[in-house]
Amino acid sequence: MSSECEGKDSWPELVGAKGKDAKAIIESENRLVHVVIVKEGSFVTKDYRCDRVRVWVDKHDIVTKKIPQSG
Repeated sequence: MSSECEGKDSWPELVGAKGKDAKAIIESENRLVHVVIVKEGSFVTKDYRCDRVRVWVDKHDIVTKKIPQSG
């Protein structure tokens, strides 16, 4: 496993948090990932990248039921 794929890779405790807060927490817990906030219903690529975490938020900028995780 390369160094870019190491560290924490899932944050179920952030479901229900504000998107920007979730992004900051993820970045502080794993500095090797790039965090992207995505609005529900947005189109995204389906490629897997262990150095990327998508944080799905609703119209109120609250993390949805989709757990933020690497991919």
